[in-house]
Amino acid sequence: MRIDFAICWLAIFSVTGWAQEKTPLSQALTLHVSFDKGLDADYSSGDKTLYTGAAAALVRGLPNEEVKLARGEGKFGDALWFTKKGAVRPQFKGTSVLNYNAQNWSATVSVWLRLDPDKDLEPGYCDPVQIVGDDSKKGFIFLEWSKDESPRFFRYAIRPLFHIWNPTNVQWADIPFEKRPMVQISGPRFARSKWTNVVFTLENINDKNKKPIGKLYIDSRLEGKIENWDLTFGWDPSKVMLVLGSAYVGYQDELSVFNRALSGAEVKLLYELPKGVADLY
Repeated sequence: MRIDFAICWLAIFSVTGWAQEKTPLSQALTLHVSFDKGLDADYSSGDKTLYTGAAAALVRGLPNEEVKLARGEGKFGDALWFTKKGAVRPQFKGTSVLNYNAQNWSATVSVWLRLDPDKDLEPGYCDPVQIVGDDSKKGFIFLEWSKDESPRFFRYAIRPLFHIWNPTNVQWADIPFEKRPMVQISGPRFARSKWTNVVFTLENINDKNKKPIGKLYIDSRLEGKIENWDLTFGWDPSKVMLVLGSAYVGYQDELSVFNRALSGAEVKLLYELPKGVADLY
């Protein structure tokens, strides 16, 4: 009897502890898209709608020959499938989703990817995820596969105001790797046969009194940091959008956004959620 009682209390303590660990993540979550119920977000602090089209003429996103829902192909459930390099750019918008502001902006974006970059991607740059504003010269954030190298490099870049990162107006490809505001990695991190989790953080962007920094995690492991840069942006907050699949070919799942930079421990917790981000709400 005493043993059963102890086991019962241990189980209650474990469940309670797990819930307490998840609470800060749950409170920071602003967007989750599982792609299990369609293209729109399952959870959002603002607009749940997935849009496509030009910024001035956005329409509700619909599956087509370039972008489809792949039943049963996701990390959990279904997935978003980019069948070929095309012009469709699924987008999420809303000031309360990304919370961009001119004083101090911090955020985290997480997505699961499945592809073989060297076999599936067509020639040219490929950006599976971007954060864009009203003008790319006022700021541009992206995940990227390089266009010419074999095997391709995978990168996370935070490009602030144009005159900061590129004062001499040089092409991105012509700037030495070490002089770009980015993290660059190589190696077999991605494959058609497995899902890979990519998380990037933004911290203290636009803050004149705190050090700005960006971090890239692959499968919960810290791969590098963007630091010692002036990361000042000039976006109109109402124009900031999260864009998916620029020249991307492959699968995406479990897109999520948080309103602050997650810690390494929180990124690991996010990676290990048994049922994905839906466990947080």
